[in-house]
Amino acid sequence: MVADLILVNGRFTTLDRSVPNPEAVAIAGDRFLAVGTETDMRALAGPETQVIDLGGRRAIPGLIDSHLHVIRGGLNYNMELKWDGVRSLAEAMAMLKRQVAVTPPPQWVRVVGGFTEYQFTEKRLPTLEEINAAAPDTPVFILHLYDRALLNAAALRAVGYGKDTPDPPGGEIVRDGNGNPTGLLIAKPNATILYATLAKGPKLPPEYQLNSTRHFMRELNRLGVTSVIDAGGGYQNYPEDYEIIEKLHQEGALTLRIAYNLFTQKPKQELGDFRNWIGKVKPGQGDDLYRHNGAGEMLVYSAADFEDFRIERPDMPPSMEGDLEPVVRLLAENRWPWRLHATYDETIGRALDVFEKVNKDIPLTGLNWFFDHCETISERNIDRIAALGGGIAVQHRMAYQGEYFVERYGAKAAERTPPVARMLVAGVPVGAGTDATRVASYNPWMSLSWLVTGRTVGGLRLYPQRNLLDREAALRLWTEANTWFSTEANKKGQIKRCQLADLVVLDRDYFSVPEDQIQDIESVLTLLGGKPVHGAGDYAFLAPPLPPAMPDWSPARLHGGYHKRAEADGNGLAKTACGCAHVCGVHGHDHARALAATVPVADEGSFWGSLGCSCWAF
Repeated sequence: MVADLILVNGRFTTLDRSVPNPEAVAIAGDRFLAVGTETDMRALAGPETQVIDLGGRRAIPGLIDSHLHVIRGGLNYNMELKWDGVRSLAEAMAMLKRQVAVTPPPQWVRVVGGFTEYQFTEKRLPTLEEINAAAPDTPVFILHLYDRALLNAAALRAVGYGKDTPDPPGGEIVRDGNGNPTGLLIAKPNATILYATLAKGPKLPPEYQLNSTRHFMRELNRLGVTSVIDAGGGYQNYPEDYEIIEKLHQEGALTLRIAYNLFTQKPKQELGDFRNWIGKVKPGQGDDLYRHNGAGEMLVYSAADFEDFRIERPDMPPSMEGDLEPVVRLLAENRWPWRLHATYDETIGRALDVFEKVNKDIPLTGLNWFFDHCETISERNIDRIAALGGGIAVQHRMAYQGEYFVERYGAKAAERTPPVARMLVAGVPVGAGTDATRVASYNPWMSLSWLVTGRTVGGLRLYPQRNLLDREAALRLWTEANTWFSTEANKKGQIKRCQLADLVVLDRDYFSVPEDQIQDIESVLTLLGGKPVHGAGDYAFLAPPLPPAMPDWSPARLHGGYHKRAEADGNGLAKTACGCAHVCGVHGHDHARALAATVPVADEGSFWGSLGCSCWAF
């Protein structure tokens, strides 16, 4: 009963109703040893116990993302320029130009989702003319949600799209009056053309993918994430594309807990994929850091209704039920949990017809299966899910696409997209996530802001009060509630004796900041199993150092990850992430993050000068 670590002088939100707000927390090994008064916790100290003063900061359980494409995202993180959180198109294009200047051939500059045109003050995307002017020779690929991609002329040459290239099924290559591709690719109605085009780009070598995955995990730690459920994804083959994450696991280098689902890659051959995998791996196989979680989010391609609200709702083909039933029956027989991507109520209803039919022969009770997304789910289908013992994982996709939904279906229809409060009343297990990295940003605080305020990133209010959650209820969906979706209830998700010691200390108080500032919250200290995996400010020395992002031209090295909103100091100057006043409104926060990661203080001037920036003096 000796603690390795004791945290004092914090405002602890345990989410354990028996001890909701203790004075201090003690940790031994990778578990919470005790919570209670500071006197009682200090009594657990031994000669080598470390005591950390939180300075009155709010501490919460580590955040859990129930739907994130972290394995695929990690392989590519260091290659991608992030427009996540960037507030103006002018700033985004300035970043693009700086990245083009340092990206060597034959590499591309890629902006792969995580943003929407409505987050920009200009409320628009760049034009193809603007992109070509910024990058006349370097291939540029910009993915906007899953509705379109913008390619400059160099990228069109790189992928080989020309006058004679046919439109692929489900997609459109937009052409000029002479039949030549313009650089605009449209998903109609599915994103296969976007996936396939992106896959033509260069890949990082394995040693760089290891580094890239470490940087992505640390970026999530910086935002307070300690666990994720990986939902698989297109062009994410098993087991080949899992070798990097498994190597990091073997080396003890994971800074996230990862439960992974297997996503079929072969239309019309889905049943064969799952039969093969059932012979190789079992749900729960692994340990508390890396474990198998079941099937999905794709079970069969004929059941996938992509969520592009710019086009009409797609009707699933008549073959859907016949394709889906043998896969669900196989999974149920082998007690494999599954998740199923479903945007529209019509798709959900047809899938439930199959699930109910299978349930008559093979009870689904205790299987922890669930739907993802469910933006337009009806009350009837919520109740059907509850009756079958299923769950619903919701993501903040509407925060990025709400304006498109309202334009097509109207503000009244948007009021319950999805009806989270109604789901909870029905007793359905509900968890939250992001669906990052392409459809929305991986920043969990954007999701929490959406759940609490009902607003899009562009500021549009979507939901009436009856469909909003209070801050504690929203936080529970990001912590203890999400453990149901990985079959890990009571193992983590609370600050509670014997649970895994995953904890986050926040830079501002989630429970008292104005609603508009929820999206700006970051972690100053993130613990995974009682060990620091991220530290900032007074706690920076506690976390192990991270090697610089590889390769040396990586956008992660130059620009960092999610872009924090600039805050003004008393003189009206923009303040960077490190708290320094900066006279340049365009460069701002990413300067500070890149400097902290790679540049000695003595070299500040030459660093800013290399970017064509003369405003480096603080």
